[in-house]
Amino acid sequence: MGAFSHPITLIGAQDTQSETLDALVDTGATFTSAPEATLERIGIRRENQIRLRLANGEVVEHAIGEVVAEMGGVRRTIICIFGPEGVQALIGAHTLEAFLLAVDPVEQRLIPTEALWL
Repeated sequence: MGAFSHPITLIGAQDTQSETLDALVDTGATFTSAPEATLERIGIRRENQIRLRLANGEVVEHAIGEVVAEMGGVRRTIICIFGPEGVQALIGAHTLEAFLLAVDPVEQRLIPTEALWL
């Protein structure tokens, strides 16, 4: 599957600050990430540190926080990693599931899907 980007708006804790990012859709990433300066600017609080395994096998630690995100006019609370500066924001699997979105690899876009309750 080719990589593609999709806009995501991150909304600050007081609902007064927001920032729209062009984020890479990454189904291999568990959580969404955004540059830490962006999250700090909109008032997102670090909640704790988690361990993350990178594609090259290296394990790193980064802070996470809860943030309200908006895509396609829908708002959901997601977990977001405070990512390093200079790295493109990512939309991870947790966010795709929260928004009930799936990847259309042919058209390189996000499409609505159904939730599973088996």
